[in-house]
Amino acid sequence: MRIAQSEIVENVKAALSEDIGNGDITAELIPDSASTSATLITREHAILAGSAWFNEVFKQLDESINIEWQSFDGDVIKPNQTLCALNGPTRSILTGERTAINFLQTLSGTATTVATFVSLINDTKTKILDTRKTIPGLRMAQKYAVTCGGGINHRIGLYDGILIKENHILAAGSITKAIILAKQKNVPVIVEVESLEELQEALAAKPDQILLDNFNIAEFNKAVSVTRGQTKLEASGNIDKQNIRAIAETGVDYISIGALTKHVRAIDFSLRFSSNED
Repeated sequence: MRIAQSEIVENVKAALSEDIGNGDITAELIPDSASTSATLITREHAILAGSAWFNEVFKQLDESINIEWQSFDGDVIKPNQTLCALNGPTRSILTGERTAINFLQTLSGTATTVATFVSLINDTKTKILDTRKTIPGLRMAQKYAVTCGGGINHRIGLYDGILIKENHILAAGSITKAIILAKQKNVPVIVEVESLEELQEALAAKPDQILLDNFNIAEFNKAVSVTRGQTKLEASGNIDKQNIRAIAETGVDYISIGALTKHVRAIDFSLRFSSNED
């Protein structure tokens, strides 16, 4: 996934504003003329993601800061590995350290979670999809991180695809009516079904994709058999590391998992200063 630089700029601008406010009064204890060399390391195994946000933090603070990366987004990284080196004004590096690492730890955490799920089914035809269950304000960033981990992006928001869920169906009157209305929008149409009976109705209306919500393994197998490739099938609902393999082996095309972006565990990074010069 390609992400617009303007999106990164705005993410970083907001993050720096909430952290710095009227100024970094702790960094002001350091002489304005001091310069520093530092290295960023990881303390655990992970998939790296978010270097562009890390870079943008220091660019907005002081364009004279130089960053040289030894690892790149999508790379597998290991404990105590040096990821990049920084050189520049000490005050600016101190001010940006936490914000820069916050972006990196969150996005690398997302990418690492995705890669773990992908590894469990990478010899099947099934692909991993993300959802809209993202951190507010960081949707595009997390969607990008998903691709670093080997996953695929679902729709970005409410504007680029239609996902007809239970309440939409109730409001429209039926699955068939909802799909007919949705097709008038000329965007991809996905409909959620909760039973094999609903699957049959959805198939007759020919959506682009059908989401099988909280089916059991026997139902997934039956759904794949009944569908016979007429449309793409997506499995969703209470999917974890214990059951994802069995679900993928039923032959569904996609598995969407909210936990990829919702249950993020940050990766542990550390910025180590190596020298200070006045």
